[in-house]
Amino acid sequence: MTAIEYRKVCKQFTGSRAYALQSVSASIEEGEFITILGSSGCGKTTLLKMTNRLYEPDSGEILLFGEHIGDKDPVELRRGVGYVIQQVGLFPHLTVEENIGMMPGLLKWDRERIAVRVTELLTLVGLEPERFRGRYPSQLSGGQQQRIGLALALALDPKVMLLDEPFGAIDAITRLNLQNELLRIHGGLGKTFLFVTHDINEAFKLGNRVMIMNEGRLLQFDTPKNIVQRPADPFVETLIRSAREQETFWEAVT
Repeated sequence: MTAIEYRKVCKQFTGSRAYALQSVSASIEEGEFITILGSSGCGKTTLLKMTNRLYEPDSGEILLFGEHIGDKDPVELRRGVGYVIQQVGLFPHLTVEENIGMMPGLLKWDRERIAVRVTELLTLVGLEPERFRGRYPSQLSGGQQQRIGLALALALDPKVMLLDEPFGAIDAITRLNLQNELLRIHGGLGKTFLFVTHDINEAFKLGNRVMIMNEGRLLQFDTPKNIVQRPADPFVETLIRSAREQETFWEAVT
């Protein structure tokens, strides 16, 4: 089943001569892990934010499980779409349990149901529930905070997860561990993930298909293997070449 479909989506922000998105079309199947790769300002975050109506397109359509998102109430839409950003934004005066349970609480879940859900989610993201549920954000490392941010986004069991460079501010070792954890979580849940990154290695490691964007245009959308073997654009060729040069460097110093 098609989870998300973009149909000739365009966006131009006020005061800018350039398009943030230029007629982007793509179809994403339910359960896929899609990475969106490109340099800063290429439109990848804009595309992500349009998927949960934080931005509205100037033209074109976005469908979520066959329904036009423009016909949906934005609040209701966002309850079904998890959203994780680089700066997690946990409430510092609330415990881990209170942060994760905030949205379920607003929807009038009872306390026992919330407690069970918090236990499930902390276990899922690899944090021991009894050790972490009573801690405050200031008592967590950056990697632990990012795991809590993921748990928070999963609290209402959304079908789609949007992740906007969630590991960008994390050190290399923690980032590698979180990538592996995210692959494990995705494999166990079967949800549709869209993950924005500017790191080609991260994009190719995580995505079963990769969107490569530049200057608001979608240049190529394919499996990592097909992109490497058949780059569709000079910009894509440059990305592949830069990644190969990094490999050559590491081979030379080992």
